[in-house]
Amino acid sequence: MSRAAGVAVSALDTTARHSYTADRSWFDRSAAEVAPDLLGTTLVHDTPDGRISGRIVEVEAYLGPEDLAAHSSRGRTPRNGVMFGPPGHLYVYLVYGLHHCANVVCGPGSKPEAVLLRAAELTEGEPLARARRGGAPHARLASGPGNLAAAFAIDLRLNGADLLAGPVRLEPGGRPVAIDCGPRVGVDYAGDWADRPLRYLVHDDPHRSRR
Repeated sequence: MSRAAGVAVSALDTTARHSYTADRSWFDRSAAEVAPDLLGTTLVHDTPDGRISGRIVEVEAYLGPEDLAAHSSRGRTPRNGVMFGPPGHLYVYLVYGLHHCANVVCGPGSKPEAVLLRAAELTEGEPLARARRGGAPHARLASGPGNLAAAFAIDLRLNGADLLAGPVRLEPGGRPVAIDCGPRVGVDYAGDWADRPLRYLVHDDPHRSRR
């Protein structure tokens, strides 16, 4: 199995998932629990120009200071400070000075864990997304973390936004029948943590990232 391929999880394994509820306690769990539960939920951004929404199909969990791939493993900094705050907020950072990445801050409690949003299927506001993503095929508009943030107009101005208060929020959605899991992308520097199956994807969904 390639690192990017993942392993299919049966429908039986998905029955224990916690359906999204709009309260702080839903986020106040380990990122490893929240991440698969985010699959199928709807990400919504009410921008000044209109609403953009889409079904989340791919995520990665980052498990706090002991996880050498997590930003919080380096201690609290001005960049990652939102991770050390209350669960249920948006943590946004910039990579390579070009691409924004959107993360959901989790717990438990004050433990700085987060889930990276890697891909989504646009369901509303595609013209607004195309203003930022150009002529990309529909399935690629929000495929990959940088493309997702661009399509949803998420940038550093939304770092720390409360997902329970908007303008970015989550809504319930259809639960996937099957989920794939496998190693996270681009974290080879993290030693043994690089091989842990903390990337979760809706099985066979065409809107997943290519990596």
